[in-house]
Amino acid sequence: MKSREKKIQNYFNMWLTKSTTGIDAIFDDNIIYSECYGPEYNGIEQVKRWFSDWCSHGTVLEWHIKQFINQDKKTVVEWYFKCNYDGVINGFDGVSLIEFNNNEKIYSIREFQSKAEHYFPYSTM
Repeated sequence: MKSREKKIQNYFNMWLTKSTTGIDAIFDDNIIYSECYGPEYNGIEQVKRWFSDWCSHGTVLEWHIKQFINQDKKTVVEWYFKCNYDGVINGFDGVSLIEFNNNEKIYSIREFQSKAEHYFPYSTM
C-alpha cells in the first residue's frame, strides 16, 4: 500500500514542480483520467498533453493530501488543491478514486470536488 501512496504523492508533486519526469512509471498507457469538472483524458499521451497545456496557463500552489484509504487495488485520496490559472487563484477540497492494475500502475482516476469554504447554517440554534 505504501508504494501506491508514494506513486500518488509523486504524481501530485509533478504538478507542483511542472515536471512529468517519471510519469510513465506511474500511469498505465491506457489510463482513463476523469477530472472533477468534466474533462476526461484517455491514454497516457492525452494526459501528458493536458499536463503541458494546463501548465502553460497555470501554477499549482498547493496540493495537500489529507488522507489515504486503501482497499484491494483501489486507493481513495482526500486532498486540498489550490492554483493560479490565468491570474485567478482558486482552491477546493477533493477526492480521487484511483485504481491500480496488476503491474502497480494507475489505470483509472476519477476526481470529485467540494467547495473549500464551509458554513454551518444551524450553528446558532
